[in-house]
Amino acid sequence: MAFGSMNSSNRPLPMAEINVVPLVDVMLVLLVIFIITAPLLTHSVKIDLPKASSSPNITQPDHVEFALRDDSTLYWNGESVTMDQLPPRFTEAVGQNPNIELHIRADKHVHYEHVAQVMSIAAKAGLVRIGFVTDPSQK
Repeated sequence: MAFGSMNSSNRPLPMAEINVVPLVDVMLVLLVIFIITAPLLTHSVKIDLPKASSSPNITQPDHVEFALRDDSTLYWNGESVTMDQLPPRFTEAVGQNPNIELHIRADKHVHYEHVAQVMSIAAKAGLVRIGFVTDPSQK
């Protein structure tokens, strides 16, 4: 410890040394905080991301080609249908083959609401394999 020297008038002179004890206390507290929080920052969540492939998928012969145009017309394997005709058609298709696939082709400007309605009707009928068909050459 530093003590002030006594001069001839018996008054202490100011200390010329820096007191580092508070600085060390603050640094030790920060060190403890970082030791506790560092393992929490490195925690990661395991996520199984889908793998992309550039090869086209080989489709089975039993599938339904369903198309939606931006003018709200619907096509079942090239045949024009209405939204009311879909539930019995999906039920019949699932009755013939429970593993049948639904391939949805939708125009670029079709509202997602229409696509979601078709997917909902298909799921209620029992279709479990629903996929989207895209054209990678168009941008």
